[in-house]
Amino acid sequence: MQGRKGGFLRTRLIAITWSLILGASLMALKFYVYGMTQSSAILSDALESIINVVAGAFALWSILLAAKPPDPGHPYGHGKIEYFSAGFEGALIMVAAVGIIRSALPQFLTPRELPNLESGLLILLGTSAVNLSLGLGLLRTGRKTRSLVLIADGKHVLTDVYTSAGVVAGLLVVHFTGWYWMDGAIACAVALNILVIGFKLVRKSFAGLMDAADPELLDQIAVILEEHKRRHWIDIHDLRAWRSGNRIHLDFHLILPGTLSLDSAHEEITWLQHELKNHMPDVADIFIHAEPRLDSECPICTRQSCELDPSGAGPYPDISASCRKDPEK
Repeated sequence: MQGRKGGFLRTRLIAITWSLILGASLMALKFYVYGMTQSSAILSDALESIINVVAGAFALWSILLAAKPPDPGHPYGHGKIEYFSAGFEGALIMVAAVGIIRSALPQFLTPRELPNLESGLLILLGTSAVNLSLGLGLLRTGRKTRSLVLIADGKHVLTDVYTSAGVVAGLLVVHFTGWYWMDGAIACAVALNILVIGFKLVRKSFAGLMDAADPELLDQIAVILEEHKRRHWIDIHDLRAWRSGNRIHLDFHLILPGTLSLDSAHEEITWLQHELKNHMPDVADIFIHAEPRLDSECPICTRQSCELDPSGAGPYPDISASCRKDPEK
């Protein structure tokens, strides 16, 4: 398990490092194209790329920090920095959108001719192709390694692709029609789309920081518990789970027969913790509260007695060691 986590960390670091190197190179190319064409839309695209590089550097720092093990000052680890990083990146995307609109409005209101447009478009198309491959790769790696930071960075890179696509589309129209006002109009339209994407990232980050319920995660845990359920379990309730970066914290109550010994209850919980960690390697902390059922009437089946307690006098006697090892018993 430790090897798998170490492999995830190496994969994340390699992915975000490539994101930084390529992002900085493409940003320089876009400013070069702006110098060639004096297009406000291309300038907006280049400005968005600056934030892309800054956000990538922040993402690298957050991945390194999130990988640190828990310590006395941070007993639940440092994983929530990933939510902060994703929210920071979403906020930067929104700032970039506002900057794009501000720089595009003058070209829309007082359009001017754009020199070297054809050559600039060819270079911009090349940067878009590289960015598309980078963004899809970051998303794939982020989902594989369960890294919200990489997913956020991948979405940010893809917004750069959307920006470039909108700019290229608008400038192609400008090139063939001479409608130079469209240089600013297309840039404004793309900025609105970027604003929506940034808002979604901020909202997802806020939900993670506030420990919002994760129905998909809870359903996954419920399926595992159902598949490994033993006959002598009476009920499970108060199931809670939350993510802290790539780590999962889980707790719930397991109702067991009241006559079960303390040692037997402890063995039951230890076995269940082991099974959960085998099926969910990202689970960092599991707290299971063993709760006795002392009433003769079971709240689940509402019968006064069952085949395991034919006397009807209450919970069945302690479970043998062989029964604890065999879930079917």
